[in-house]
Amino acid sequence: MDLFLNTDAATMSPMALFMQADWVVKAVMLGLLLASIWTWAIIVSLLGRIGKVRKAADKFETDYRRTADIDAFYRGHGDEDHPIARVFAAGVTEWRRSTGGRTVDREGTRERLATTMGAAVALEIDRLSDRLNMLATVGSVAPFVGLFGTVWGIMRSFTAIASEQNTSLAVVAPGIAEALFATAIGLFAAIPAVIAYNRFSHGINKVEARLNRFADGFHATLSRQLDDGPVAPAQQQRGTLL
Repeated sequence: MDLFLNTDAATMSPMALFMQADWVVKAVMLGLLLASIWTWAIIVSLLGRIGKVRKAADKFETDYRRTADIDAFYRGHGDEDHPIARVFAAGVTEWRRSTGGRTVDREGTRERLATTMGAAVALEIDRLSDRLNMLATVGSVAPFVGLFGTVWGIMRSFTAIASEQNTSLAVVAPGIAEALFATAIGLFAAIPAVIAYNRFSHGINKVEARLNRFADGFHATLSRQLDDGPVAPAQQQRGTLL
């Protein structure tokens, strides 16, 4: 019994389990560890990006509500590097293109404004969620990769039983332990990935809804301007929006 306990203490540490595993299980463990590191890097990155987007949107919308001159607001905020500012800039650019001629097609302008800002919103959401699919991939694949390592380790245990013709726990324990360790690493990679994917999907959906609300409101403002009458070409040349 003492010999078994000493063997257990010497061979059941995580590093010992990794070192005594064969190359297939080692490859599985290393791949899962790299996937876990990659997952946490994406989580930290997306936390920062989504937080910055929300803060920038808060400030932008607060300033936008206070402005009485959209032209002046555009000159001050149109080149800011965050999603809601780029949606706003896309709307202003399309407005100026559509109303810069001698005649203004009001319905066509409204449709082009909606299409342009809708495309801008979609582009910003694509940029924000470009690495979200990696979290989904790790969350769905990692448990099965770990399970493959488990199956392989148990197969080694049965091979050890056959070769030594001994069914004692001391013979099969190392192989089973490294097999279960591979499963544990797979879950360690998958669980944070699944949680983060669901959380970030919800956060990005909220950002998308916010951008769409802003685009709809800005579209309504420009649509009312069209109802008030066409913008003079001379005003367009001076860059006056309203």
